[in-house]
Amino acid sequence: MTSRRSLPRLAAAVLGVSLTLSAVPAATADTRSPTVPTAPTVSEQQVMPHLRALQRIADRNGGNRAHGTKGYAESVAYVKRALDRAGFRTKLVPFTHDGAAGNNLVADWPGGDPDHVLMTGAHLDSVKEGPGINDNGSGSAAVLATALQVARSGLKPERHLRFAWWGAEEPGLIGSAEYVRKLSAAERRRIDVYLNFDQAGSRNTRQWLVIHDDEHGETEARQAFEAWFAERSIPTFDIGVGGSDHESFGNAGIPSSGFSTGISDCIHEACDDLSNVDPETERTSTEALVGVLWKLAATTPRH
Repeated sequence: MTSRRSLPRLAAAVLGVSLTLSAVPAATADTRSPTVPTAPTVSEQQVMPHLRALQRIADRNGGNRAHGTKGYAESVAYVKRALDRAGFRTKLVPFTHDGAAGNNLVADWPGGDPDHVLMTGAHLDSVKEGPGINDNGSGSAAVLATALQVARSGLKPERHLRFAWWGAEEPGLIGSAEYVRKLSAAERRRIDVYLNFDQAGSRNTRQWLVIHDDEHGETEARQAFEAWFAERSIPTFDIGVGGSDHESFGNAGIPSSGFSTGISDCIHEACDDLSNVDPETERTSTEALVGVLWKLAATTPRH
């Protein structure tokens, strides 16, 4: 989650939304292929080891994984190694902020229609005050576990799948904004939707906060998320675009969705460590991401 200046925006968004408890059917009329492969289930053992690894990285690097630090660089290297071994095409996208060099990590899964990109991301940096295991190791681990499920399953998507881990989100969405700024107009048009995950494992979660991008008319992804949760009798809140990296995409006219489990008690503090993540909430978030990504990957919008 971004700096404290942005927290009131997220809080206001949550206060101004209504609780969504009914199942909302995912949009299917505007797609070419009705066949959706069965999404794999997710266990805690497939996602929690990534959070333990990020905690160890913070522990040996002054207690944080902030932009411009060795802790952040090691976090990027950890994720990149896992993706390279799994067969992704990875690249580091450098940028500079506040006099310090940083990198976004972008990974493409071979195949799928390059004119229809389904992009999924989370910020990987923490604040300097703590290790950032819920904010946002939890989102980063969920995205990584999902990418590795794609590889393990040998998924052959209709859309091209791209995953990203952003740097310098905490100082103000810097990494994602730089990435989007450098895209050509044609590259922006190729991204059907961007899915963002920030704080995916908050303790005492009662509902998942699903992003509604009404400005850009995005319905496919948010309906798919809401349907996934409703089918399991898990309540959701509707929130708007703002407060994390999906805002960078929205500013560039790229539709977005995704979700959060809300602001944790230890946000931006030293206590945002491994004990600040609820393993079952983290597992549920990852399984929701896997389920929706499998659904969206199986179709491409009609022109």
